[in-house]
Amino acid sequence: MVWLAGQVDVPADVLDEVMRAVGAEVTSLSRLSGGVNSGAFRATLAGRADAVLKAVPRAHAHSLDDVLRAQRVVEHMRRRGYPTPAWLASGATATHVWHVMDAVDASPAELTPALVEQLMDVVELQAGQASEPYDHWSYAWEVATGVRRTGAAHSPAAADLVERLQALCVDAQPPGEAPDMVHADLNPSNVLVRDGAVVAVVDIENAGSGTRATDLTTLLWHTFHSPLDDARTQLWTRVLTLVGWDGAAVLSATQVLLQLEWSGRVGHDDLAAEVVQRGYRVLDELLALR
Repeated sequence: MVWLAGQVDVPADVLDEVMRAVGAEVTSLSRLSGGVNSGAFRATLAGRADAVLKAVPRAHAHSLDDVLRAQRVVEHMRRRGYPTPAWLASGATATHVWHVMDAVDASPAELTPALVEQLMDVVELQAGQASEPYDHWSYAWEVATGVRRTGAAHSPAAADLVERLQALCVDAQPPGEAPDMVHADLNPSNVLVRDGAVVAVVDIENAGSGTRATDLTTLLWHTFHSPLDDARTQLWTRVLTLVGWDGAAVLSATQVLLQLEWSGRVGHDDLAAEVVQRGYRVLDELLALR
Protein backbone atom coordinates (compact mmCIF):
# COMPACT_ATOMS: atom_id res chain seq x y z
CA MET A 1 0.00 0.00 0.00
CA VAL A 2 1.04 3.62 -0.58
CA TRP A 3 -0.31 5.94 2.09
CA LEU A 4 -1.72 9.27 0.85
CA ALA A 5 -2.81 12.43 2.64
CA GLY A 6 -6.45 12.40 3.60
CA GLN A 7 -6.39 8.83 5.01
CA VAL A 8 -6.83 7.13 1.65
CA ASP A 9 -4.95 4.02 0.53
CA VAL A 10 -4.08 3.37 -3.08
CA PRO A 11 -3.09 -0.27 -3.53
CA ALA A 12 0.32 -0.95 -4.98
CA ASP A 13 -1.17 -2.87 -7.91
CA VAL A 14 -3.12 0.24 -8.93
CA LEU A 15 0.05 2.33 -8.93
CA ASP A 16 1.85 -0.37 -10.89
CA GLU A 17 -0.89 -0.29 -13.53
CA VAL A 18 -0.86 3.51 -13.66
CA MET A 19 2.89 3.64 -14.15
CA ARG A 20 2.76 0.95 -16.81
CA ALA A 21 -0.08 2.70 -18.67
CA VAL A 22 1.45 6.19 -18.69
CA GLY A 23 5.03 5.01 -19.10
CA ALA A 24 6.35 7.03 -16.18
CA GLU A 25 7.16 6.56 -12.53
CA VAL A 26 4.80 8.14 -9.97
CA THR A 27 7.21 9.94 -7.66
CA SER A 28 4.81 11.68 -5.26
CA LEU A 29 1.14 11.91 -4.45
CA SER A 30 -0.76 14.54 -2.48
CA ARG A 31 -4.46 14.99 -1.95
CA LEU A 32 -6.16 17.82 -3.82
CA SER A 33 -8.67 20.11 -2.12
CA GLY A 34 -11.45 18.73 -4.35
CA GLY A 35 -12.40 15.14 -4.93
CA VAL A 36 -14.21 14.74 -1.61
CA ASN A 37 -16.43 11.95 -2.90
CA SER A 38 -13.94 10.02 -5.00
CA GLY A 39 -10.47 11.07 -3.83
CA ALA A 40 -8.35 13.10 -6.22
CA PHE A 41 -4.57 13.32 -5.96
CA ARG A 42 -1.89 15.30 -7.75
CA ALA A 43 0.69 12.89 -9.06
CA THR A 44 4.18 13.85 -10.19
CA LEU A 45 5.05 11.72 -13.18
CA ALA A 46 8.74 11.39 -13.95
CA GLY A 47 9.73 13.19 -17.13
CA ARG A 48 6.37 14.87 -17.76
CA ALA A 49 3.92 17.39 -16.33
CA ASP A 50 1.92 16.75 -13.20
CA ALA A 51 -1.30 14.79 -13.49
CA VAL A 52 -4.33 13.96 -11.36
CA LEU A 53 -4.98 10.38 -10.26
CA LYS A 54 -8.36 9.12 -9.13
CA ALA A 55 -8.69 5.56 -7.85
CA VAL A 56 -11.85 4.22 -6.21
CA PRO A 57 -13.06 0.78 -5.15
CA ARG A 58 -15.18 -1.05 -7.70
CA ALA A 59 -18.79 -0.21 -6.85
CA HIS A 60 -20.40 -2.81 -9.13
CA ALA A 61 -19.69 -5.21 -11.96
CA HIS A 62 -19.83 -2.46 -14.59
CA SER A 63 -17.44 -0.01 -12.89
CA LEU A 64 -14.78 -0.34 -15.58
CA ASP A 65 -17.39 0.11 -18.31
CA ASP A 66 -18.44 3.36 -16.60
CA VAL A 67 -14.86 4.67 -16.57
CA LEU A 68 -14.34 3.77 -20.22
CA ARG A 69 -17.63 5.47 -21.12
CA ALA A 70 -16.51 8.64 -19.36
CA GLN A 71 -13.18 8.56 -21.18
CA ARG A 72 -14.99 8.33 -24.52
CA VAL A 73 -17.17 11.31 -23.55
CA VAL A 74 -14.05 13.30 -22.63
CA GLU A 75 -12.41 12.53 -25.98
CA HIS A 76 -15.60 13.36 -27.88
CA MET A 77 -16.20 16.67 -26.10
CA ARG A 78 -12.57 17.84 -26.19
CA ARG A 79 -12.69 17.57 -29.97
CA ARG A 80 -15.58 20.04 -29.83
CA GLY A 81 -13.80 22.56 -27.64
CA TYR A 82 -15.29 21.54 -24.29
CA PRO A 83 -12.89 22.59 -21.50
CA THR A 84 -12.27 19.31 -19.73
CA PRO A 85 -8.74 17.96 -19.16
CA ALA A 86 -7.42 15.14 -21.33
CA TRP A 87 -7.39 11.67 -19.82
CA LEU A 88 -3.97 10.06 -20.10
CA ALA A 89 -5.04 6.54 -19.16
CA SER A 90 -7.73 4.55 -17.35
CA GLY A 91 -8.15 1.00 -16.17
CA ALA A 92 -9.04 -1.36 -13.38
CA THR A 93 -7.61 -3.96 -11.05
CA ALA A 94 -9.57 -6.68 -9.31
CA THR A 95 -10.60 -4.20 -6.61
CA HIS A 96 -10.34 -0.66 -8.02
CA VAL A 97 -11.03 1.47 -11.07
CA TRP A 98 -8.79 4.41 -11.85
CA HIS A 99 -7.98 7.12 -14.33
CA VAL A 100 -5.23 9.69 -14.79
CA MET A 101 -5.81 13.08 -16.38
CA ASP A 102 -3.83 16.23 -17.04
CA ALA A 103 -3.51 18.54 -14.05
CA VAL A 104 -4.86 22.08 -14.43
CA ASP A 105 -3.27 24.97 -12.55
CA ALA A 106 -6.48 26.61 -11.32
CA SER A 107 -8.80 26.80 -8.32
CA PRO A 108 -12.37 25.57 -7.69
CA ALA A 109 -14.91 28.24 -8.57
CA GLU A 110 -16.71 30.62 -6.28
CA LEU A 111 -19.75 31.56 -8.30
CA THR A 112 -20.22 35.13 -9.46
CA PRO A 113 -22.71 36.47 -12.00
CA ALA A 114 -19.93 36.62 -14.59
CA LEU A 115 -18.90 33.01 -13.94
CA VAL A 116 -22.51 31.83 -14.20
CA GLU A 117 -22.72 33.47 -17.62
CA GLN A 118 -19.49 31.75 -18.66
CA LEU A 119 -20.80 28.41 -17.48
CA MET A 120 -24.04 28.86 -19.37
CA ASP A 121 -21.91 29.30 -22.49
CA VAL A 122 -19.92 26.17 -21.60
CA VAL A 123 -23.15 24.19 -21.22
CA GLU A 124 -24.20 25.33 -24.69
CA LEU A 125 -21.21 23.39 -26.06
CA GLN A 126 -23.05 20.27 -24.90
CA ALA A 127 -26.02 20.89 -27.22
CA GLY A 128 -26.61 17.97 -29.58
CA GLN A 129 -23.44 16.20 -28.42
CA ALA A 130 -24.89 13.04 -26.85
CA SER A 131 -22.45 10.26 -27.68
CA GLU A 132 -23.24 7.58 -25.09
CA PRO A 133 -26.61 5.92 -24.33
CA TYR A 134 -26.40 6.72 -20.62
CA ASP A 135 -29.62 8.67 -20.28
CA HIS A 136 -29.77 11.14 -17.37
CA TRP A 137 -33.01 12.62 -18.72
CA SER A 138 -34.95 9.34 -18.33
CA TYR A 139 -33.28 8.78 -14.97
CA ALA A 140 -34.48 12.19 -13.74
CA TRP A 141 -38.04 11.40 -14.84
CA GLU A 142 -37.93 8.10 -12.94
CA VAL A 143 -36.68 9.80 -9.76
CA ALA A 144 -39.07 12.75 -9.92
CA THR A 145 -42.16 10.63 -10.57
CA GLY A 146 -41.32 8.02 -7.95
CA VAL A 147 -40.68 5.20 -10.43
CA ARG A 148 -37.15 5.03 -9.04
CA ARG A 149 -36.70 5.44 -5.27
CA THR A 150 -33.62 7.14 -3.88
CA GLY A 151 -33.78 5.09 -0.70
CA ALA A 152 -33.28 8.04 1.65
CA ALA A 153 -35.07 8.28 4.99
CA HIS A 154 -36.58 11.73 5.44
CA SER A 155 -37.46 13.99 8.35
CA PRO A 156 -41.12 15.14 8.48
CA ALA A 157 -40.21 18.47 6.85
CA ALA A 158 -38.22 16.74 4.12
CA ALA A 159 -40.97 14.15 3.57
CA ASP A 160 -43.51 16.94 3.01
CA LEU A 161 -41.16 18.59 0.51
CA VAL A 162 -40.64 15.30 -1.33
CA GLU A 163 -44.38 14.68 -1.50
CA ARG A 164 -45.06 18.15 -2.89
CA LEU A 165 -42.31 17.91 -5.50
CA GLN A 166 -43.39 14.48 -6.69
CA ALA A 167 -47.02 15.62 -6.87
CA LEU A 168 -45.93 18.27 -9.40
CA CYS A 169 -44.33 15.59 -11.56
CA VAL A 170 -46.83 12.75 -11.31
CA ASP A 171 -48.35 13.46 -14.73
CA ALA A 172 -45.10 14.35 -16.47
CA GLN A 173 -44.56 12.37 -19.66
CA PRO A 174 -41.36 10.32 -20.13
CA PRO A 175 -38.77 12.24 -22.18
CA GLY A 176 -38.68 11.24 -25.81
CA GLU A 177 -35.02 11.86 -26.63
CA ALA A 178 -31.67 12.63 -25.04
CA PRO A 179 -29.81 14.80 -27.56
CA ASP A 180 -27.23 16.58 -25.40
CA MET A 181 -24.11 15.63 -23.52
CA VAL A 182 -24.76 15.86 -19.76
CA HIS A 183 -21.98 16.36 -17.22
CA ALA A 184 -24.32 15.35 -14.35
CA ASP A 185 -22.49 17.13 -11.52
CA LEU A 186 -21.86 20.71 -12.58
CA ASN A 187 -21.26 22.16 -9.15
CA PRO A 188 -18.70 24.89 -8.37
CA SER A 189 -16.13 22.47 -6.95
CA ASN A 190 -15.97 20.79 -10.35
CA VAL A 191 -15.30 24.06 -12.18
CA LEU A 192 -11.70 25.32 -12.20
CA VAL A 193 -11.06 29.04 -12.56
CA ARG A 194 -7.99 31.15 -13.21
CA ASP A 195 -8.00 34.97 -13.27
CA GLY A 196 -11.80 35.08 -13.29
CA ALA A 197 -12.17 32.72 -16.26
CA VAL A 198 -13.40 29.13 -16.44
CA VAL A 199 -10.48 27.01 -17.63
CA ALA A 200 -11.68 23.48 -16.91
CA VAL A 201 -14.69 21.37 -15.98
CA VAL A 202 -13.71 18.20 -14.13
CA ASP A 203 -15.27 15.21 -12.34
CA ILE A 204 -16.87 14.03 -15.54
CA GLU A 205 -17.03 10.34 -14.55
CA ASN A 206 -20.84 10.21 -14.56
CA ALA A 207 -21.27 12.00 -17.90
CA GLY A 208 -23.80 10.73 -20.39
CA SER A 209 -26.71 11.91 -22.48
CA GLY A 210 -29.95 13.78 -21.84
CA THR A 211 -30.80 17.44 -21.81
CA ARG A 212 -28.20 20.07 -20.98
CA ALA A 213 -30.90 21.67 -18.81
CA THR A 214 -29.89 19.03 -16.24
CA ASP A 215 -26.55 20.78 -15.72
CA LEU A 216 -28.17 24.21 -15.70
CA THR A 217 -30.50 22.99 -12.94
CA THR A 218 -27.54 21.75 -10.91
CA LEU A 219 -25.86 25.11 -11.36
CA LEU A 220 -29.08 26.86 -10.37
CA TRP A 221 -29.08 24.93 -7.07
CA HIS A 222 -25.82 26.67 -6.13
CA THR A 223 -27.05 30.23 -6.78
CA PHE A 224 -29.32 30.73 -3.77
CA HIS A 225 -27.66 33.77 -2.26
CA SER A 226 -28.39 37.38 -3.07
CA PRO A 227 -25.49 38.35 -5.37
CA LEU A 228 -26.65 35.61 -7.75
CA ASP A 229 -30.40 36.29 -7.81
CA ASP A 230 -30.28 37.77 -11.31
CA ALA A 231 -28.06 34.94 -12.52
CA ARG A 232 -30.54 32.42 -11.14
CA THR A 233 -33.33 34.14 -13.04
CA GLN A 234 -31.29 33.72 -16.23
CA LEU A 235 -30.83 30.04 -15.45
CA TRP A 236 -34.55 29.50 -14.86
CA THR A 237 -35.30 31.23 -18.15
CA ARG A 238 -32.84 29.03 -20.06
CA VAL A 239 -34.15 25.83 -18.44
CA LEU A 240 -37.77 26.74 -19.23
CA THR A 241 -36.81 27.53 -22.82
CA LEU A 242 -35.12 24.15 -23.21
CA VAL A 243 -37.59 21.80 -21.50
CA GLY A 244 -40.71 23.79 -20.56
CA TRP A 245 -42.30 23.99 -17.13
CA ASP A 246 -43.00 20.26 -16.73
CA GLY A 247 -39.41 19.45 -17.65
CA ALA A 248 -38.14 22.10 -15.22
CA ALA A 249 -40.29 20.52 -12.51
CA VAL A 250 -38.83 17.07 -13.20
CA LEU A 251 -35.23 18.32 -13.17
CA SER A 252 -35.76 20.51 -10.10
CA ALA A 253 -37.44 17.71 -8.16
CA THR A 254 -34.63 15.32 -9.07
CA GLN A 255 -32.00 17.83 -7.98
CA VAL A 256 -33.67 18.31 -4.59
CA LEU A 257 -34.27 14.58 -4.07
CA LEU A 258 -30.66 13.71 -4.85
CA GLN A 259 -29.40 16.48 -2.57
CA LEU A 260 -31.61 15.09 0.22
CA GLU A 261 -30.23 11.61 -0.39
CA TRP A 262 -26.66 12.93 -0.29
CA SER A 263 -27.19 14.92 2.93
CA GLY A 264 -28.74 11.85 4.54
CA ARG A 265 -25.78 9.72 3.46
CA VAL A 266 -23.35 12.24 4.92
CA GLY A 267 -25.38 12.22 8.13
CA HIS A 268 -24.98 15.92 8.95
CA ASP A 269 -28.19 17.31 10.51
CA ASP A 270 -27.34 20.97 9.81
CA LEU A 271 -26.63 20.17 6.17
CA ALA A 272 -29.88 18.23 5.84
CA ALA A 273 -31.83 21.16 7.28
CA GLU A 274 -30.14 23.54 4.82
CA VAL A 275 -31.01 21.26 1.89
CA VAL A 276 -34.66 21.18 2.99
CA GLN A 277 -34.76 24.96 3.31
CA ARG A 278 -33.23 25.46 -0.14
CA GLY A 279 -35.51 22.80 -1.56
CA TYR A 280 -38.56 24.79 -0.48
CA ARG A 281 -37.09 27.86 -2.15
CA VAL A 282 -36.67 25.89 -5.38
CA LEU A 283 -40.30 24.77 -5.07
CA ASP A 284 -41.56 28.30 -4.42
CA GLU A 285 -39.66 29.77 -7.38
CA LEU A 286 -40.77 26.94 -9.64
CA LEU A 287 -44.42 27.47 -8.75
CA ALA A 288 -44.09 31.21 -9.32
CA LEU A 289 -42.92 30.45 -12.86
CA ARG A 290 -45.88 28.24 -13.70
